[in-house]
Amino acid sequence: KVLLIDGDPQSDLTTSLGWDADSIENSLGRLMYLVTQNYKPDVKDTILHHPEGVDLIPSNLELSSMETQLVNAMSREKVLTNLLKDVKKNYDYILIDCMPSLGMITINALTAADSVVIPVQAQYLPAKGMTQLMKSIDMVRNHTNDKLQIGGIVMTLVDNRTNLAREVTDKIRTQYGMHIHIFDTQIPVAVKAAEASKAGMSIFAYDKESKPAKAYEQLTREVMKHGERERHRDEASITR
Repeated sequence: KVLLIDGDPQSDLTTSLGWDADSIENSLGRLMYLVTQNYKPDVKDTILHHPEGVDLIPSNLELSSMETQLVNAMSREKVLTNLLKDVKKNYDYILIDCMPSLGMITINALTAADSVVIPVQAQYLPAKGMTQLMKSIDMVRNHTNDKLQIGGIVMTLVDNRTNLAREVTDKIRTQYGMHIHIFDTQIPVAVKAAEASKAGMSIFAYDKESKPAKAYEQLTREVMKHGERERHRDEASITR
């Protein structure tokens, strides 16, 4: 049982699942605002149920104003953590889709998370941002979530026909592969993925035989297998 959280004011996840973000009244931004005002909102009233069997806490532009409001909030890094306390027990996995920036909303997501999977586009500029992201993860570990693990790096929007994609992938493996798990599965550039988002469907419902569907299925198995291996290793360390 899976809960998705759209942590990006651009609302791409919400839109990709078929909802009109602009018409949604109850959203993640609204929930976080209420928490900062010392209210205890009922998160279940905000959760949307997708016909494919996943739940969603949606986002809209209201979330963008939270960046400035969180600056003066008490326990500002843990607003999302406190928000999810009562719903965590209802799900096997909670996936938080973060915006491509390192503001307070992303810090909240990292503070609430057990593990972070880092998608890196096989292009020069996105890969360059890895250094700053790693600093932010270290900061969160030192101050608000010492249990945060890096689940791994996944290469996405990969076009192996180009030299640039191969060069960026090789550089990521060389620079980070000794310290961070890099998933073998790569997500290819594919028109089908964009078409699925426009249709408000997952790639599996849209075209389960497509290359991105096969890649995401393989990645899911790999992420779960790696996570299980890490849990066993941690348990063994505790036992020793």
